[in-house]
Amino acid sequence: MRWIAQAIMGGWVLMGSSCLAQHMNAKGAPCNKPSSGAQESACWSREWKSADAELNSYYKLVEAKIEAEDFAKLKVAQKLWVQFRDANCAAEQSLYEGGSAFEIVGSACLAAMTRQRTAELKVMYGWRLEK
Repeated sequence: MRWIAQAIMGGWVLMGSSCLAQHMNAKGAPCNKPSSGAQESACWSREWKSADAELNSYYKLVEAKIEAEDFAKLKVAQKLWVQFRDANCAAEQSLYEGGSAFEIVGSACLAAMTRQRTAELKVMYGWRLEK
């Protein structure tokens, strides 16, 4: 009987923590201030474009600094990452199909995952750019 209570409580904890797990509601997210849906959508769209521009800029810096063979490997990884990012964000966005947050969720996810990828590339290649 005790394990049943623990399982129920564990489920509530998991359910409660996942309610705030959307990228648009993440702690410190740039666009989660009180605003209209249109303003939030525009904010996330700008965030996504900014994150994408930053990633592309860093990617070009890496391309200029590493050997062609190493860049070819990164290029393969990057193409696979884009496929994963797009599929992952589509899965998150589908949870809001038909709702007013549909577009916001998609842009927020793309922005967050793209910023994470840029940070990842900076860890992987930053030391090469410093040479």
